[in-house]
Amino acid sequence: MNYVLAILLPPLSIMIAGRPILGIVIFFIWVPALLFSGGLTHPMFIILAWLLIHQGNIRRGN
Repeated sequence: MNYVLAILLPPLSIMIAGRPILGIVIFFIWVPALLFSGGLTHPMFIILAWLLIHQGNIRRGN
């Protein structure tokens, strides 16, 4: 479920994955990046969110 959320809202997905401070920082980078690039940088944030979710799953042993 969190992987699907990462496609739509990467910062929120990062917060749910257990990294709230990083999620807030990413949000303040994500919004201007979307506005200035027209969405071209969105895949980069999706990949970042997926990596952080996967890392959290490995750390928890899931």
